[in-house]
Amino acid sequence: MFPEYRDLISRLKTQDPHFARLFNEHNDLDQKIKNMEAHIEPGSPDEIETLKKTKLRLKDELYGLLKAAAA
Repeated sequence: MFPEYRDLISRLKTQDPHFARLFNEHNDLDQKIKNMEAHIEPGSPDEIETLKKTKLRLKDELYGLLKAAAA
């Protein structure tokens, strides 16, 4: 996610608790979605869709924080 901001992401994960929490939440959701789609964890298509929307909202918020920190 956002390879152009790799160094900034590493720095923010250690210096900004809010960014770190959002980043970890995004990664946790990504894994949960993958597990549901692979039928490792139970989940209906509606649940998966809801999780994907939440993940996208987090990604948008993370991108906004990255752009602001890079400016």
